[in-house]
Amino acid sequence: MPDPQVPAAWADLPFFRQDWPGIAARLTERDWLPGPGRVFAALELTPPDAARVVLLGQDPYPTPGHANGLAFSVTPQTALPRSLKNIYAEMREDLGAAPPNGDLSGWARQGVLLLNTSLSVLPGQAGAHAKWGWDKLVRQAVARAQAERPLAFILWGAHAQKAVAGLPRPQDLVIESAHPSPLSARRGFFGSRPFSRVNDWLRARGEAPIDWTLSETSVAG
Repeated sequence: MPDPQVPAAWADLPFFRQDWPGIAARLTERDWLPGPGRVFAALELTPPDAARVVLLGQDPYPTPGHANGLAFSVTPQTALPRSLKNIYAEMREDLGAAPPNGDLSGWARQGVLLLNTSLSVLPGQAGAHAKWGWDKLVRQAVARAQAERPLAFILWGAHAQKAVAGLPRPQDLVIESAHPSPLSARRGFFGSRPFSRVNDWLRARGEAPIDWTLSETSVAG
């Protein structure tokens, strides 16, 4: 299995000197997801000077062929996971439309940093690498992006809120709600209108809004 390539724009983070060598050595021991070609996809598609929104997930989907390295995102041919179905349902209520498939690369290319708090997982074993130290990368990446501009944080559920606790500043937008999982979506996720709220904030700053209804296919076309 080839070695993952560290994205040049983020390579100065202390994580890549101090923590990544040890994690990389452990990853060589067996197959893992999303694999070396996609493990840093979120950082590759959204460099620090382009990041405008931070949206955190937990870890990649553990089903082979589903995860594409972006939080909540799946490969275009994959049926929507339940949480993503709820995200799209809320988006339709909020904006009137949603992407045609589950690939969120189009968001990432517009400045939505779609980071999982763990960037690797074992097939069929959700959370297997949750305590490997990936969380250090998340906090460092967020702080690096904050050095460029104010950010909008979309924090769904206690896990995401804890992952960046203490990092949002007064000039940042913070939208917190329940997680879109079927277990919790009706406890405050539905009706939270995060997509229009982020776009209203961006417009007020003189920035272009995110076109949330795009997918990788429509962006490429």
